[in-house]
Amino acid sequence: MTSFDGLGLHLGNLHQLSDAQSRSLSAENPTGAPGQGALATDGLGAAAARDLGQGWKVAPAVKIAPKSIFELGDIDGPGSIQQIWMTTTAAARTLVLRIYWDGQEQPSVETPLNDFFASGWGVYAPISSLAVCVNPKNGFNSYWQMPFRQHCRITVENLADEECVLFYQVNYQLTEVPEDAAYFHAQFRRTNPLPYAEEYTIIDGVSGRGHYVGTSVAWGVNNGGWWGEGELKWFLDGEDAPTICGTGTEDYFCGAWCFHVGSRYETFTTPYAGMPLNTTPDGSDQDPGRTQTRYGLYRWHITDPIRFRTGLKVTMQALGWRSGGRYLPLQDDIASVAYWYQTLPTAPFPEFPDRDALEII
Repeated sequence: MTSFDGLGLHLGNLHQLSDAQSRSLSAENPTGAPGQGALATDGLGAAAARDLGQGWKVAPAVKIAPKSIFELGDIDGPGSIQQIWMTTTAAARTLVLRIYWDGQEQPSVETPLNDFFASGWGVYAPISSLAVCVNPKNGFNSYWQMPFRQHCRITVENLADEECVLFYQVNYQLTEVPEDAAYFHAQFRRTNPLPYAEEYTIIDGVSGRGHYVGTSVAWGVNNGGWWGEGELKWFLDGEDAPTICGTGTEDYFCGAWCFHVGSRYETFTTPYAGMPLNTTPDGSDQDPGRTQTRYGLYRWHITDPIRFRTGLKVTMQALGWRSGGRYLPLQDDIASVAYWYQTLPTAPFPEFPDRDALEII
């Protein structure tokens, strides 16, 4: 018997043996049970495999009916999700990903599928980061480690009036989970438009001990000019004033000077932060013919998690410039996903937006 639980893998411990057991959920093995993959005789690939038969890519994906919930995973622990890959025919924000830990009725992850992978606008933009990769074309990958002790349930809800196809692979391991391991959480919010001179709330109502590990934002700008002058703030453990206050939106996402190189935005994707998407036709923030410019941003706190003991609130200002060198509070379309780890139970999330409130127009 070896003592290494197989969690927290990196190049420095990848050589170590472990008693962890590798498992995987997919349409070819929907239960993840050992020896139960590639046994399908019917599925979306059955016609293509008719000359080859069982074991030859018979069930590579699933169809999800309109207005229905597909149970993607039902796993008894202890164990940990190590990697998730997905791609789909569904339009952005019509599929909702939910993950439930240890028998809770309250999901700990609740977000549109695209937004979970920092791709909220549904426009393909490559992402090469440690936590999330988006590869050609819209191959969504998550590398967040998600330990659980008793049970893991994963669902995908189709909000649309049309059937969709979902390809997926969830790689996990069954292993002992240490006492100090917290549970992964992710919550989506959208405000469209942001009321004048109000701060955007990324997360609020978190209850428990944990640490904040990331933010992804889909930002739709409704005016000409620069949009990222606002500060981000972290209110720890019930504070009225924040302990952590940033210096500007582009600063938080690890850029500088409006992400400009010359007069144009420079998109970028790095292990810890990026702005992979800019839909402005000429690459600047001064296109007079636009109706709305959209940006995608992410920031992972992998080396600098923000720790809290009893609760957490995170806000973000939306500021541009107006005449006389004054700030202009913006009324933009802002959506976000907050990512964090915490102890259970999970506090109830705000009511999830309906299809019309999610729709990208």
